[in-house]
Amino acid sequence: MTTQNVTANEATNSSNTLKTIGLFLIPILLLVGVIALFVFTSGAGLNVAPAAPIESVQFERTVLKPGVIEIQLQNTSPQEITLAQINVNDSIVPYSVTPGATIPRLGSATITIPYPWVHASPYTIAIFSSSSIPFITTIDAAAETRSVDTQTLSSFTLIGLYVGVIPVFLGIFWYPALRRLGARAFAFLMAVTVGLLLFLGIDAANEALETANLLGGPFQGIGLIGIGIVGTFLLLEAISQRQAAIGRSESEQRLNMAFMIAIGIGLHNFGEGLAIGASYSVGAAALGAFLVIGFIIQNITEGLGIIAPIVKDKPQWLNLVILGLIGGAPAIVGAWIGGLSYSPILATLFLAIGAGAVFQVAFQISKLVLRDNAKRSMPFTLFAGVLAGMAMLYVTGLIIK
Repeated sequence: MTTQNVTANEATNSSNTLKTIGLFLIPILLLVGVIALFVFTSGAGLNVAPAAPIESVQFERTVLKPGVIEIQLQNTSPQEITLAQINVNDSIVPYSVTPGATIPRLGSATITIPYPWVHASPYTIAIFSSSSIPFITTIDAAAETRSVDTQTLSSFTLIGLYVGVIPVFLGIFWYPALRRLGARAFAFLMAVTVGLLLFLGIDAANEALETANLLGGPFQGIGLIGIGIVGTFLLLEAISQRQAAIGRSESEQRLNMAFMIAIGIGLHNFGEGLAIGASYSVGAAALGAFLVIGFIIQNITEGLGIIAPIVKDKPQWLNLVILGLIGGAPAIVGAWIGGLSYSPILATLFLAIGAGAVFQVAFQISKLVLRDNAKRSMPFTLFAGVLAGMAMLYVTGLIIK
């Protein structure tokens, strides 16, 4: 090919690229014109204006220090808002706002209230905007917020160990006993694993919905949950298909399945750590202790689910250790974040990610169970296993909730 031909082809390709860009830009420019027309005609001539300003805020965190209450909030209104007055238990109190009393849309501010709060007492705080619209937050039982130090991190690390790592490893210790199971019992065990994962996914999705209710309208909690669940499901499915195409042996595929289960359960335990850490951070220590005990009982079944695919094999002890850490250690990180810098947005997203992960793993195990039992019809065994797995977590949930 001559130099002239190469130059001509490059020019043609460049011209085609410009035409393609132009074709994409035309609808966008027309859309801008339609929006401008709508704005300049005052909303098609309707001139609809709200009877009162639309104002809302999202309370992100309340920090209690000796003689001081700090409130971190975010403006989720369509426009900026200005804070004008604060009442604590119906009494007007002095306050200061950083960086300023006027908060732009999606901007954040920290309100500092000098107030002699009393330990374990309840408080209702009303923040009024310049439009006299109140925003209410409550403190059920006042307690000093833990600061970030070595002792606090150590305490939350221990909580994560109690909730995630130890019970998951205790479940893995059932491995020698499970190897003695026959074919029907093994199929039942795999079905139990599916039931466990389905219940965990439903529970995580429900917790995500509850947390999403705390988010302001602009953050679209339901959409965030959808992104977390669907995105995680599709990502793990793509990873599974890529690994299946590599041509692994059956034992390697089962070990890979165990790792996928551990990842899904680990993401779920991260959400549990967030919940427990947040309970301690707001002073609900009794609730936090109750959650710890309940999760210890529940999470031993998660270790059972992790090792179920590899019961027929003889995995290396190092793989079992790694599986336990993947499934349980995220609870430690969740407790750190929940206890020291809790964010409803991150909590909603990670709970949704955990739900999507366990749903995808449940889907993969279901395909594996149906494939392995295609020649042996055991529909009632599988039905009983799934139902038993869900019932196990329901009963332990009665302790937690």
